[in-house]
Amino acid sequence: MTLLSDDALRALAAGGTVLSYVALCAGTWRVHRAREARVARAAAALAPAAAGVRPVLVAHASQTGNAEQIAWQTAQALHTAGVPARIASLSQLQADELAATERALFIVSTYGEGDPPDAAAPFVRRVMAGEARPALDNLHCAVLALGDREYQHYCGFGRTLDAWLSRQGAQAMFERIDVDGGDAAALQQWQHQVARVAGTSDLPDWQLAEPFEPWRLARRHLLNPGSAGGPCFHLELEAPAGAARRPDWQAGDLVQVLPPGDGERPREYSIASLPADGRVHLLVRQERHADGTPGLASGWLTEQAAVGDAIALRLRAHGNFRLGDNAVRPLILIGNGTGLAGLRAHLKARAAAGHGANWLVFGERHAAHDAYYRDEITAWQAGGVLERTDLVFSRDQPGKRYVQDRLREQAEVLRDWVARGAAVYVCGSLVGMAAGVEAALVDVLGRDAVDRLIETGRLRRDVY
Repeated sequence: MTLLSDDALRALAAGGTVLSYVALCAGTWRVHRAREARVARAAAALAPAAAGVRPVLVAHASQTGNAEQIAWQTAQALHTAGVPARIASLSQLQADELAATERALFIVSTYGEGDPPDAAAPFVRRVMAGEARPALDNLHCAVLALGDREYQHYCGFGRTLDAWLSRQGAQAMFERIDVDGGDAAALQQWQHQVARVAGTSDLPDWQLAEPFEPWRLARRHLLNPGSAGGPCFHLELEAPAGAARRPDWQAGDLVQVLPPGDGERPREYSIASLPADGRVHLLVRQERHADGTPGLASGWLTEQAAVGDAIALRLRAHGNFRLGDNAVRPLILIGNGTGLAGLRAHLKARAAAGHGANWLVFGERHAAHDAYYRDEITAWQAGGVLERTDLVFSRDQPGKRYVQDRLREQAEVLRDWVARGAAVYVCGSLVGMAAGVEAALVDVLGRDAVDRLIETGRLRRDVY
């Protein structure tokens, strides 16, 4: 177990910070009440099963929803076995609350190169890296760390949290379990340990994901001929014929594609369409390795698979990037490259709902080649769906300029939109764009305000 220094924890906290808080708009009240009702119904299902027994805390830190899903399944399994459970996002936990807890299970993902998920960043800053850290001598706990071995700091945040809990005096009920992607064996090991905590051996297996199905590649169109960047394609996929139910998803959701010969490691892509479009739309850039060979998934989707071929695909909800409570707010949609896919779905949803308070800030290389969905954007501008549009093409002037530069140039406009109650959605490159946008938002809006926006769900990111 690697123990991080206090300076390292503070650096981790700084790396996860982003955006500013302003008053809620009045129209959100009904949406907020509906969400509270849903949460109350879910919590009722986990009500204590025996009087006088303190519940097991099941805490999650999720970026795309996997950790939260497993946390609910964990809590429900405990409850089914007669063990009361209380579920909470890591962002909701206070230091004194954690110090008073006797048993806890933590299910946490890692974002980027070892960072906490966005919603967990305030907990890192406030509790893990704060001045007054809790003594956890009475806490017995365990950590499930979700990650991806393709990243250098595999399960980095889960390892950091596990080390910090140990340093604060917590006792491990069992060793940390690391999950590479959707590793079924590791998840089964977690289920086995949860059953031991519950004092039973007959918990039912969890259905952690829908099975892959053969969707048909119905259309493929190159969007950027002559571009200095990699070729970028608009793809359309049709659901399997005779499906038992109509496929359903929301703006912000993802698909997982399993390319041939890749075992059980799916690739994720943002959905660029709505169910009303009749097909799943994707925006995929063809990646090339150093030796010139195409990326396994992107090469399959953009070149090797023929139109009409079956693509192994499943839909995946991405609750953190859905509109949710932000559905009636003004939206600031920021992205670059293929990140326009997730923003396009949100703009389609806003157009369908008649909400026109939308500001798009999008960046690519050259306007002549890389202005994806130009006609749609022009139509949204003319129809009032886009109140403001800033398209930033980095190589169309002597000095390179990016979306983060435009945000700084429009600092007063940005502050005004946030004051109107706007939520900020960021989609695209983790390295470069996302970090640059984060720094710009903090520069313009202030660090403390940024943390409050994260905590209230008014900053959402889908970056990769």
